[in-house]
Formats: sequence, C-alpha cells, structure tokens
Amino acid sequence: MGRVTARRRVIRIRDGAVNARSDTLVAEEPLEIRLNGKPLAITMRTPGDDFALAAGFLVSEGVLGRAEELANIVYCAGATDDGSNTYNVVDVRLAPGVPVPEVSLERNVYTTSSCGLCGKASLDAVRTTARWPVADGPVPVRLTTDLLAALPDRLRAAQTVFDRTGGLHGAALFTAEGELLDVREDVGRHNAVDKLVGRALREGSLPLSGTVLLVSGRASFELAQKAAMAGIPVLAAVSAPSSLAVDLAVETGMTLVGFLRGSSMNVYAGEERVVMP
Repeated sequence: MGRVTARRRVIRIRDGAVNARSDTLVAEEPLEIRLNGKPLAITMRTPGDDFALAAGFLVSEGVLGRAEELANIVYCAGATDDGSNTYNVVDVRLAPGVPVPEVSLERNVYTTSSCGLCGKASLDAVRTTARWPVADGPVPVRLTTDLLAALPDRLRAAQTVFDRTGGLHGAALFTAEGELLDVREDVGRHNAVDKLVGRALREGSLPLSGTVLLVSGRASFELAQKAAMAGIPVLAAVSAPSSLAVDLAVETGMTLVGFLRGSSMNVYAGEERVVMP
C-alpha cells in the first residue's frame, strides 16, 4: 500500500552546521483486529502484511493453529465518518466449527510482560494453550556458534526498510542450516514475529519445527511465547532476554540465545542444540 514509510521535516545539526530537510521515517498506525466481526485487539504497527499480522496474533492467542481453521481475512470499510477505508481495521473470520473465544479490546492476560500476573500463571497459560511441543523436526537441530554468529548480519542485510529509516525491528526465520526462510519488519518486534508466524499459518507451514527465530533487540516473554506457540525450537536475540523468557524456554524445551553479537553470545536454555567451540 506504499505506507511503510513517511516523510517529515527535520532540522539537522552536524558539526555546528544547521539545515532543514525532509527525512524518511518508519510509518506507525493503529491496526484494529476483529474476530468474526467483533473487536478483539488494537496494536500499533507498520502498515503492510496486515493479514499475516492478524493471523499470527491469533496463533499466539491460541485461537488458530492450522490454515483450515481460517476462513478469510478482509479489510473493513466504513472505519471513518465518511465511510472510506483507512486499511487500519481487519476482520478475521474463522472456519465453521472453530471455537470463538470471548473477545474484548483487551488481549488475553498472559500475553504481555505487564499483565500483573505472577510468572507461574503466565507459564501455565502458555503450557495449556500451546498446540504443539517445541520440536526439532525429523533431524535434531544442532547449531554451531559460527552459524549462530552469522545470522544477525543475514537479518540486517534483508531489512530493506531499515536501511531507509533506521527505525524498524526485524524478525527472521532460518533453517537449522542457516538458510533464510522469511524476514519481516515492523515498528514492534512482536508484530514482526506475528507477521512471520501468520504467513506460515496461511501457507500451512505450522508448526515451525526445526527452525531458528532471530529477533532484533531483546527477547521478552511475549516473543518467547510466540515462538513456543508456533513450535519453534530456537529463539535468538541480539540483546538480553527477560527472566520470564528464560523460564518459558526452560519449561518448553526451547533453546534461547541472547546477546548474539559477532562471535559472542549467551546460551540461557537448551544448550544441547548448540555445538560448543
């Protein structure tokens, strides 16, 4: 839709020189997700891959798990007073027979690190709603430290919009051999992961057994939850994980790698999948 970036005026100060110019920024707009016509959630996102974002969000909420459970996703017209379509509202229709949860504008309580619940309750919620175990696939996943160290550069090279704005998070899905399967960008890390998972759902690729998920920035509980709900066995981040993210990785058998920078990294859980130097 051509709304991934926007131009804004900026005053640049460099080495004492001042000039006005137009700058390219990442776009940020609200997306309302409806489920069978009823409001479910609102997230701030970078426009683009909205259908995948909505589908991936519902995977992480435990509503969807297979492509055949999704009937269709459409943009809703009439989102403004004049009835025009802002492309900021999507409606997800479930297939006949798929249970419809109670919906509200508040997300399920276990999905955010600020939910106010204790860690055990959050872990229990993921355990009871996950469709698949975190699995390696037909062949056990074994990752060398050299392979892991090369992944951030591959993610960075694939982030086309980041090159223009410097303001986007990235999430990439790799095979255990380091082959890039997909990459998504968004102003929010959780949205970028939802876009990856949502595309996989619509393509019938869930669970994502035997894959590696790499995220820019830190690894929060929410990102670990999304990986677990998609059946991803390895989550790597270029920055720090949270304590609850580590607890969830241990609970589900996921490998969690943090501070993945150059040849350095910390393995917080699932070290059996990492071939130590």
